[in-house]
Amino acid sequence: MKRLMLTAFVLVILTLGGFAVWVRVAPTDVTRWHQMPETIQTSDLANGAIRVAEGELAALDQFVRATPRTIVLTGSVSDGMITYETRSTVFGFPDYTTVRQTEGQLEIFGRARYGLKDLGVNAARIDGWLRAMRQGG
Repeated sequence: MKRLMLTAFVLVILTLGGFAVWVRVAPTDVTRWHQMPETIQTSDLANGAIRVAEGELAALDQFVRATPRTIVLTGSVSDGMITYETRSTVFGFPDYTTVRQTEGQLEIFGRARYGLKDLGVNAARIDGWLRAMRQGG
């Protein structure tokens, strides 16, 4: 019985470890994440958030790039649209945030790659960026 329990425990640890590694090294399909939904209006989603705010992409880009564990996945200020990848601290789960400039407004769409719910993480991150941008730092 002890041997069976030990074997089950080892299998669970190996499975969780394998998943943790996969989450960090899984390839990213840039074209899948570098897009916006058809309808853009400020809302909280189960797996992310959408915000529409006044501002300039170049200004927001500075704050996003300063966020720990965040990289530019694709796009640029000159393109008018950028998709960023931000990873969680412990397991490295990726969240993707796409920001598009449209006539003095920013459209921001943040979502988690894994899971059905993000527990408000994307909304909090986006709201923090917008607050920092409005306050100038």
